[in-house]
Amino acid sequence: MNLETIQKDIFQRKEELIQLQHIDGAWRFLFQGSLMTDAFFIITCRALNITDYEETIIKLVDTLKKAQTNTGYWKAYKDETNGNLSSTVIAYTALLYSGYCKKEDSKMQQARSYIIANGGLEKSHFMIRWMLSVNGMYPWSNMIYIPMTFLLLPTYQPINFFQFSSYARIHFIPMLIASNKKYTLTNDNTPNLKDLFPKSINTSSPLLVLEDDRSPLSFLWKEIKKAGALPAYMHNLGYIYAEKYIVNRIEEDGTLYSYASATFFMIYGLLAQGYNKNSIIIKKAISGLFSLIKSGEHNTHLENSTSTVWDTGLICYSLQEAKLSSDSKTIKKAIAYLLDKQHTKKADWSIHNPHTPPGGWGFSAINTNNPDNDDTSAVLRALKQTATNNQSIYYAWKKGVNYLLSMQNRDGGWGAFEKNTNWELLQYVPIENARDAAVDPSTADLTGRILEFLGNFAEFNHSHPKVKRGINWLYSNQNNDGSWYGRWGVCYIYGTWAAITGLRAVGINKNDKSIKKAIQWLKTIQHEDGGWGESCQSCEKLLYIPLSFSTDSQTAWAVDALIAAGEGKSNTVIKGINYLLKKNKEKTSILYPTGIGLPTQFYIYYESYNKIFPLLALSHFYKYMSENL
Repeated sequence: MNLETIQKDIFQRKEELIQLQHIDGAWRFLFQGSLMTDAFFIITCRALNITDYEETIIKLVDTLKKAQTNTGYWKAYKDETNGNLSSTVIAYTALLYSGYCKKEDSKMQQARSYIIANGGLEKSHFMIRWMLSVNGMYPWSNMIYIPMTFLLLPTYQPINFFQFSSYARIHFIPMLIASNKKYTLTNDNTPNLKDLFPKSINTSSPLLVLEDDRSPLSFLWKEIKKAGALPAYMHNLGYIYAEKYIVNRIEEDGTLYSYASATFFMIYGLLAQGYNKNSIIIKKAISGLFSLIKSGEHNTHLENSTSTVWDTGLICYSLQEAKLSSDSKTIKKAIAYLLDKQHTKKADWSIHNPHTPPGGWGFSAINTNNPDNDDTSAVLRALKQTATNNQSIYYAWKKGVNYLLSMQNRDGGWGAFEKNTNWELLQYVPIENARDAAVDPSTADLTGRILEFLGNFAEFNHSHPKVKRGINWLYSNQNNDGSWYGRWGVCYIYGTWAAITGLRAVGINKNDKSIKKAIQWLKTIQHEDGGWGESCQSCEKLLYIPLSFSTDSQTAWAVDALIAAGEGKSNTVIKGINYLLKKNKEKTSILYPTGIGLPTQFYIYYESYNKIFPLLALSHFYKYMSENL
């Protein structure tokens, strides 16, 4: 390998990305998540007797059928052992409801046997059971009950709804409307799933355990019960509040918060409130969902949102790291697009951060309500070079920096969407993924990347008070083996990359014991082929689980971390670079999901990641070698 080879590869990758830019300056790549959204679209269209999208439904049915394994179940990711019950339940239900599959079909019988053998419907994820309940296929009596009056508790109370994360709130509110009213939408074609119940179904409340005074959640449960005992007119106010909350957060395309999952729940929640299925708000929501459907080389999929701002910010930044001039047409168009997507209104994030003006960016193309710290730092990287010589861009950049700094949690780290929404008690609410969705804590990936931005692009160093607190958070949250856990990517490689590059950017010495320990860990998990590969199982077991193969994005993260720590000339990095330079990699490696939505349920294949992160790692390697000949 020589630098000329590296330079040639970087050039080819740059040219490919330049050619893929859209006329408006954005890049649009597939954001492929759970099959749940595909199944929900089929079910919702059938429940509402919508016939406008039959060609698309046929394609989604084909996607679900192709994803079924030979043993009858569906998986959330390739190496998942013994399948995924929730995925199997909702895919099976959607295929039945579509009318293109029958219970008697051999593959459907296999799926049915798997579901029964693994505990039936009641062992599936609560979001799946809610969708079945609202469509008359699962009893509401087996679902969690929280009174509408809980929504009315003011934010100055020790317990209130805004202690939940924004992600939880936007999904829970429409779910609460339908569950409180025990709303069901059925027709002659609604599947009968009674054969998927266990022989003795548990009809007791899922929250019965909270009645026990020894439970750490008993205090919370007693307060919720008090809210439930308020007069009937207060419950009606709860419905009014919930409806207003939803309507005020609908995006221009008709989706709720730009999430497909929340939009499905909104449709049923508003129907429960008395909205007609032909009302403008419902029809626009369906249209918004349809706009999220993409047909690619391998399948047709309904994205849970677009990843357009995220992809465009990262690509604009990575192209500049690869020495594409900020004066080029490509970068100018990208920056114009990104500037147009900066948020301008105070939204839910301001409840815990009331004195800061808006200035962040969101994840998707139509997101105006829900900025996040990751996208904000990604876009600010992309803007930095042009902001230096352009007053108006500098003003936007400065607003973004101010916003980002203001979102630091009291523990010193950064979370994803909001500030100080990490009430530990909520992690123990007895519903699936409470630890992952009910709260929005500081994480190593967010904290590390924000430190990397502050150090490399905003000229902060380890002596700055906010930076110092971020460093201390990372130190105190490093694992014994030297790794850090990343919340939004898979998983320990992701978090360790972010932490190392962040610490180094703000001036932490490469001989720092935390850096050395992390580097040693990365070296020990390198594969024989020179790459790195980590399983989605890591975030389920909270333990590093290797893949049997390497992936480009995880290899790039590891290599980039090692280069930042001064290991650019090491054999470990050279082997990693050689892996990235290899062509014609296996399809399994290319398509493996390296992003996380919800552990056990929602993993993400970012089509862009195999283009962005290898380009970054190769560019940083070229720069390092050029400077250290």
